[in-house]
Amino acid sequence: MLNQLRRESFDMLIIDWQVPDLSGADVLLWAREKLPPVLPVLFMTSRSGEDDIVAGLAAGADDYMIKPIRRGELVARVQALLRRAYPTQNTIEQIQFSQYIFEPRTGRLLANGELIELTQKEFDLALLLFRNLGRPLSRAYILEAVWSRDVEIPSRTMDTHVSRVRTKLKLRPEHGFRLAPVYSYGYRLEQVAS
Repeated sequence: MLNQLRRESFDMLIIDWQVPDLSGADVLLWAREKLPPVLPVLFMTSRSGEDDIVAGLAAGADDYMIKPIRRGELVARVQALLRRAYPTQNTIEQIQFSQYIFEPRTGRLLANGELIELTQKEFDLALLLFRNLGRPLSRAYILEAVWSRDVEIPSRTMDTHVSRVRTKLKLRPEHGFRLAPVYSYGYRLEQVAS
């Protein structure tokens, strides 16, 4: 984990008190010494004593949760910490491609001003295709980009998602776009004259 923290940047850390090799408190102290001070840290533990809570907060945690963790509360605390740490990023980012407006933070997609209902994977796939407009994308690249933690999915899963994206976004030449297979390689989204 420390090696990963040295190489990459993160928006937030959620640290458990019990981590392999070091204690979560040691990881937290290291993070506070080496990483940007604005980085929010949520500390989790099954220790519920007042001394433990004080020790976690004194080590530099911004918030503290006691196990068992309730999902809704975790999401609310994470969102609150991110709002406080990055107040200027609370505006909704929009990425526009012709009549399609993507909102990556909310997972919303508008086409001609109307909301298109997509699953998260469909949204991720559509955004990936639009960000690579005109470029053929290999099946392996799409799998890694959209299904990164589950690369053992059946190949038909990708084809099904591509088909759904094509249908829901009306990616046909009469609407200015064509989503086509690239034989023995992958897929390409192209902009065409309508």
